[in-house]
Amino acid sequence: METERISLIPPSMDLVEDVHAAIVESQKELSEFSPWVQNVIAEPESSMHEAIANFHSLSNELRYFIADKQSKKIIGAVGLTIRDKSVPFFEIGYWLRTSETGKELMTEAVFALENHAFTNLKARRLEIRTAETNLKSRSVAERCNYQFEDVLNDDTCSPSGERSNTVVYRKCK
Repeated sequence: METERISLIPPSMDLVEDVHAAIVESQKELSEFSPWVQNVIAEPESSMHEAIANFHSLSNELRYFIADKQSKKIIGAVGLTIRDKSVPFFEIGYWLRTSETGKELMTEAVFALENHAFTNLKARRLEIRTAETNLKSRSVAERCNYQFEDVLNDDTCSPSGERSNTVVYRKCK
């Protein structure tokens, strides 16, 4: 999948070093909302093996890495967590390399993945869930025209251990 500026690339062991570098660069920002960061930094190969297995078996999460089309540099990831195959219903998750924020690249990636989900995977419902305080992630959902659906109060803990609320956005076909 491609847009004018980015390519969405399936997981591959060839990407481990580039993905690891992007996560390490962005560790501080990602760690505020994403509990997986430390595990991926500690075991990048294991994480990629899992992503590859999920991708090929169409289970759990279909993760794509975002590459800048000109430089080929990995700038983030976007994925579809499979919530219910019978609907089909997916949750979109994403992260972007700190040095690449503010350019609306994630908006492009979400639109591309959304198109794939609705067209090729026959999705009927897509959700974006994020911490209520994650204003950057919320902004992506809103720019991509996802409808605010609900706030789930005290439904999770942040990586720092504080209880937090989750905001749910949806788009249905």
